[in-house]
Amino acid sequence: MDKVIAGATEAVADIPDGASLAVGGFGLSGVPDVLIGALHAQGTGGLRVVSNNCGVDGRGLGVLLADGRIARVTGSYVGENKEFARQYLSGELEVELVPQGTLAERLRAGGAGIPAFYTPAGVGTQVAQGGLPWRYAPDGSVAVASPPKETRDFASRPYVLEHGITTDYALVRAWRGDRHGNLCFRRAAANFNPLAAMAGRVTIAEVEELVGVGELLPDEVHLPGVFVQRVVALTAEEAADKRIEKRTVRT
Repeated sequence: MDKVIAGATEAVADIPDGASLAVGGFGLSGVPDVLIGALHAQGTGGLRVVSNNCGVDGRGLGVLLADGRIARVTGSYVGENKEFARQYLSGELEVELVPQGTLAERLRAGGAGIPAFYTPAGVGTQVAQGGLPWRYAPDGSVAVASPPKETRDFASRPYVLEHGITTDYALVRAWRGDRHGNLCFRRAAANFNPLAAMAGRVTIAEVEELVGVGELLPDEVHLPGVFVQRVVALTAEEAADKRIEKRTVRT
């Protein structure tokens, strides 16, 4: 039952080239930077990533992206990362853009064993009708486009069928966690982390504070340990290394 791994390097050592990866975080909040750094250091490439966004230049998944380690991204936001946009538009990267709420539910559904669900989001657009550019050719034409999806009416309202997402691995970051893998997320860092953790067949969590079994009250457990296979305790310096994406102050 003790799921604690000695360090991030050991925790990600078996992630092979071409693996699919669900990654928690939103912007720079709740991003598993230490695990991403370890994955980058070991040279893994050809990754198929599912994440809300792909980090920023030089941070988060942006580190893997800059070295050409990511082959495909399923996400909902391209902004704040110039290299992401460049690779996508030049045809170096395949990108499946998904409405943000749909992406969240696809991850949750996959983790809950639900193969597919109907949603009104995207009805009447290329999300449902197909034709969204997944990959561009070097000349700017569309090399690969999204296929049309099944639609169906419920109570005289159209819905589109979306498939649940499961991945080979998941990387997440939690505020507190215990040796059994029970996790607690703090404030905005709760974003996509619980959903990504549910979707991964092997979920690796870096935790800012490792506590003893039983120290987390039942109401504090945001994700039960059944979804987590490995836990990495961060050092004080690693836990405190949190960059601010945008700072706004009064003059």
